[in-house]
Amino acid sequence: MNYTECLLAGLPDDIRNLVERGGFKLARRRIASLLNSEIPSLLRARLVYELERIKRIEYMYPYSRDEAFNLLLKEVPDLSLEDFDRWVKEGYIDSRVIEGEEKYFRSFILNLYRFCKEASERRVTKPDPKIQEARKYLLEQIDRIIEEAKKTGSSKVLPHSFRLKLTVEVKEDAVPEGEVIRCWLPIPKPTELQTNIKIISTSPEYKYIAPEDAPQRTIYFETVADGKPKTFSVEFEYTIKGFYLEVNPEKVKEYDENSPVYVKYTREEPPHIVFTPYIRRLVEKITNGEKNPYLRAWKIYKWITTNVRYATAYDYAIYENISDYVARNLKGDCGMQALLFITMARAAGIPARWESGWYMNPKSYGMHDWARFYIEPFGWLWADLSFGGARRQMPKYHSFYFGNIDNFRLVFNSEISTQFQPPKKHWRSDPVDNQRGEIEWNGGNLYYDKWTYKMELIEYKQF
Repeated sequence: MNYTECLLAGLPDDIRNLVERGGFKLARRRIASLLNSEIPSLLRARLVYELERIKRIEYMYPYSRDEAFNLLLKEVPDLSLEDFDRWVKEGYIDSRVIEGEEKYFRSFILNLYRFCKEASERRVTKPDPKIQEARKYLLEQIDRIIEEAKKTGSSKVLPHSFRLKLTVEVKEDAVPEGEVIRCWLPIPKPTELQTNIKIISTSPEYKYIAPEDAPQRTIYFETVADGKPKTFSVEFEYTIKGFYLEVNPEKVKEYDENSPVYVKYTREEPPHIVFTPYIRRLVEKITNGEKNPYLRAWKIYKWITTNVRYATAYDYAIYENISDYVARNLKGDCGMQALLFITMARAAGIPARWESGWYMNPKSYGMHDWARFYIEPFGWLWADLSFGGARRQMPKYHSFYFGNIDNFRLVFNSEISTQFQPPKKHWRSDPVDNQRGEIEWNGGNLYYDKWTYKMELIEYKQF
């Protein structure tokens, strides 16, 4: 039974209460007792998954109070314990009790700087100047995309080509000698904007390449553990265009509600795309009776980019319903905001789906997720909630990321939580997305602490 199915079953109340209070040892014993009894198969799968989920929560909260304080002290030299505890109480520092001890989120410092102006101003370490360079370069590219689209009358403009190498290295003690290591690395999939895809080389020789229409496209490897670090890599190239289209709302048409696109992309997909009563009511209030699908989508985009703050997230496997979490907590990373938009758009009768991979600005790049939405007769448009939200005070660029997209994208995935080809046997490290790869052996999944990854930009060209 897969991840998506098992999360349909809720936890028994006593186990849920133990997990929420951080009583993991007792929760594990209670789960083991239930697994030795006659229970429904769906609940059994959910309990087995909860054991994995608990491990990941522990991994996400590694620091004691003293350890967290000393980490922050390196960046805020005048930090006092009173400051630290005050920021905890004010909700700027993320912590939770685990086995009676206050433990702190692995990325608490990043989120502290995002949400607490005082802490950000007192830090002595400054953001990487490459990030500012990348932001400036991006805005220059957006200006060029808009200008070129208006000049040529074409919505697909300014192609860039990238040559990249993705490498993962499994640690020497991760798998017993003689066992087979199985690895899936993401590779580009053709889209309206992403073309000329070519696999240049791999190491070792690959076993299988998923077809171009695979929802989460991968290249698959196998090798035998021999007590030494094991490396898997793929080098590839592709071309990507930017997109800009001025949509006239008066030309928007009603959907054919029997069409395959409408049927597939307006449905719920538990556990993360679910029309909860709160989501439904929120959508009704935001759209406020708007009949035009494009304008309904805009109102949803505007609400999310105005009200939801960007935050470094936990392992996605920890969340039971990501869109609901973001709607309630008004924070989340790029993928979480995209999932909220997809859920709200679908609840409003607007076809919407996932797209993800990397943001490949040559000045500074990293993993990224965004959304697509369908408007008749214009087709599939884009919505990048986190990029739009970061520019909500810049109307030109805020509105650009509703419907349009820059030319710094690398697309691996068009859906969430799909099975690989060939199928993965064990839980995935990321059960929702796939941007850096997945690795396993006969004894189970290899989590991120068992391997490292690196994306290298080998060549970048503008045409």
